[in-house]
Amino acid sequence: MHQNHRVRDEDVTRAEKIDVDREEGITIVFGDGARCTFANDELRANCPCATCRGFRERGEDAWPRPGGPTEARILAAELVGAWGLNLAWNDGHATGIYPFDSLREWCDHRDG
Repeated sequence: MHQNHRVRDEDVTRAEKIDVDREEGITIVFGDGARCTFANDELRANCPCATCRGFRERGEDAWPRPGGPTEARILAAELVGAWGLNLAWNDGHATGIYPFDSLREWCDHRDG
């Protein structure tokens, strides 16, 4: 029997499953079934925290930073409520919270 499953708006940005590969990146399966993979390098370079945004606004790279590691590695990942993911990096940076709605938008625009 086939059910007509209607996707709700909240399903699109709800992280149903999160896989963290500390050496490679994260993969998120959203509530509507969309699967998005983000490499460590792109996640670290696009950290949404105020400090990293400030670097980018001044035309500087948020990562890698002078004197720091050149390969991004995730040391820890923690859920922030049901809306985001906080990642701690091997360069000591740990203040960026990646909202699931922003990650989904990023994924959709990158793939589309």
